[in-house]
Amino acid sequence: MQAIDPDLRALQDVRDQIARAKAACEAIHRYDQRQTDALCAAMAKAGAAAAYDLARLAVEETGIGSIHYKVLKNLFGSEGTWASIANEKTAGIIARDEKLGVIEVATASGVIAGIVPTTNPTSTALFKALISVKGRNSIVISPHPRAKRCIGEVAQILRRAIERSGGPPDLVCCLSNPTLESTGALMKSKDVALILATGGTGLVNAAYSSGRPAYGVGPGNVPCYVDRSADIAMAASSITASQSFDNATLCCSEQGLVLDAPIAKPLVAELVKRGAHVCDEDETKKLARLCNVRGHMNPDVVGLDPWRIAEMAGFSVPKHTTILLAWQGGVGKEWPLSIEILAPVLSLHLVDGWEQGCKASIAMLEAEGLGHTLGVHAKDERVLEAFFLEKPANRIIVNGPCSQGAVGYSTHLVPSMSLGCGPQAGNITSDNISARHLINVKRVAFPRRDWPDVERRDHERVAAMTKEGMPRGSGMPGDPALASSAPRPSSSAFTPDAQSNWRGNPSVVTAAAPQMSGNTVRAQPPIATATPVTMPAAAPASAWTSKVGPGVKSMPPSFAAPSFTSQGSSSATMRPVASSTATVATAVAPRSAISAPRPLTPNSAGLSTIEIQTLLTHAGAGCPLGPCKGCPHHEVTTGACKA
Repeated sequence: MQAIDPDLRALQDVRDQIARAKAACEAIHRYDQRQTDALCAAMAKAGAAAAYDLARLAVEETGIGSIHYKVLKNLFGSEGTWASIANEKTAGIIARDEKLGVIEVATASGVIAGIVPTTNPTSTALFKALISVKGRNSIVISPHPRAKRCIGEVAQILRRAIERSGGPPDLVCCLSNPTLESTGALMKSKDVALILATGGTGLVNAAYSSGRPAYGVGPGNVPCYVDRSADIAMAASSITASQSFDNATLCCSEQGLVLDAPIAKPLVAELVKRGAHVCDEDETKKLARLCNVRGHMNPDVVGLDPWRIAEMAGFSVPKHTTILLAWQGGVGKEWPLSIEILAPVLSLHLVDGWEQGCKASIAMLEAEGLGHTLGVHAKDERVLEAFFLEKPANRIIVNGPCSQGAVGYSTHLVPSMSLGCGPQAGNITSDNISARHLINVKRVAFPRRDWPDVERRDHERVAAMTKEGMPRGSGMPGDPALASSAPRPSSSAFTPDAQSNWRGNPSVVTAAAPQMSGNTVRAQPPIATATPVTMPAAAPASAWTSKVGPGVKSMPPSFAAPSFTSQGSSSATMRPVASSTATVATAVAPRSAISAPRPLTPNSAGLSTIEIQTLLTHAGAGCPLGPCKGCPHHEVTTGACKA
């Protein structure tokens, strides 16, 4: 039998995993907070228990980072993430404000597509799965091809934990043979509610152009300014710890040090004491050729130990080296080491004063890291405030390590392995992504207690501006709709406030032809304007099913088309076929339906037969005597009707 094409098999895998994840999500959509948290607690516990094994597997498969720091990341992605969201309400009613009359209700988003990179594979998978299930969502993980084995193992561990807790294991699914095409198909699937994309710029752009809602992460290129007022020893210690944290593979790790001139030499000396190596001019050129490939970071150096990077570049350093430092004269193409490099390699930039430090930091952010992260070491409050206000970075880490600080490990920021960069970087949010971003929040609102007073006051204010009184439908005193609903008594034509009681043609009139007796026209008693008719039966449940497609808008099928009598009376009615009891106003007969006139003699009003017929012909469906103008019953001076 012929083997199935690998690409076709990968695409079928996408469809299968999405279908399974969708079914699992529907299975828990009625879970309450306690049931949901029980699943998450089991997942976090299982992830923490496997932290070492997953770290070892990740380093073996990818060759990136170190086992020790990978274990720390796995603990942070499991226990640390769970601790931050354990008390967060994500199911059912999550807030109730009795004073304001507002209730918030959380609902699940659905199937989440989780794109996981090779730099932090197991910790990111643990994190994304936890925050997804916390919101009663399911997740389909698309692993980086170079890390599919260790990420797949994370999925299996979490699936077993969910199943042991009584939940559907398909809440966590993982593509077995990911490709660029299958990842694209996953992101574009109509059954995917949301995308969590962590990876390179190309991947994030693909997520945003997929047509599905997405949270993406932009590049870092994090500048770190060290002011003359900084604690030099503390700054050196923080920078070294941050660069050593899994070999600076987090996108929030420092990429360049902007050094104030008075402290430049002392700080470099402190870094050297902690194992850093300062490259000479020749070594800097070799390092630049290795790390910068056509203006972009060389993926082959990501997460490697400094001694291995130096060896690949063509020079040697001791194996205990912590950071490779290289002086650069600016930012841009002429300075190849001023780009983002996810490895313990730092560019050094010398400035004189915090104002120049501001400019250099902004230049680095604008080159690649807009909206991401910035580090600053200073004690001068004036300098710190200037950096807080002016820098286009959404996470500013003060006097601490950027790698651990920005993700919320060494700070009280929301713990997260996905850092939003805001509109500056084309992201929808600048937050640290967490469970709250993966739920829908419905808001129920009751009218405010002072609404009648507010409405009345605002209507009166606008009415005073327009000088036109209250508008129809406002329900306020003076609303013409309310005024027209109650008949007004007719006033005498001789009283000062006399006015016509004519209120326009009624919408429905049923009138019979006047009966003549001699020369007198006798008005007939008015006929009720509403006649009992039947209403259609209630529509079946299937009628409310949403249908999308071409069609002709029409009346409900239970109604027949209106029919009219051949007489002048308004006997035309809309006749429903089904039977039930209700009353509906009758329709008005067209003028063409008025029967031919019979010869009449002049009446008591002094109008001839022809004049009466003319008036009836040109009148609307209202006064049978026709328009007011020229009518003998019309009081010209006051507009009152004496009929």
